[in-house]
Amino acid sequence: MDMRGYQRYREDSLNTMTQGELLLLLYDELMKRLTQAELALKKEEYPALEISVDKATAIIHYLDDTLDRQYAISAQLAKLYEFFCYELSRVKIGRNETELARVKRMVGELRDSFREAEKSNTER
Repeated sequence: MDMRGYQRYREDSLNTMTQGELLLLLYDELMKRLTQAELALKKEEYPALEISVDKATAIIHYLDDTLDRQYAISAQLAKLYEFFCYELSRVKIGRNETELARVKRMVGELRDSFREAEKSNTER
């Protein structure tokens, strides 16, 4: 299989996405990493848990770095992202399944909110 063609297709797909679609893609990847962390924690595979939490945290940092600070909602999101990172550090250190589930639920709710906003934006 020619991987160059696939790579080109992926790049073209990313280049034609709207900002909302890219944001949802990031949130989907974040949810994937949190799910992987959950599975690793249940299996007591702690190195895999740490890798997944680190990748999730990196996504959250990227989301925070790309906030447009001219909007009031950005300050609220920045605080939420900081909270997520803090809780994920606690998950990583304490192997806390309850905290991980809570962060994952909150991220999922935020993703669903952005999905609804994107949907209503494209319907216009």
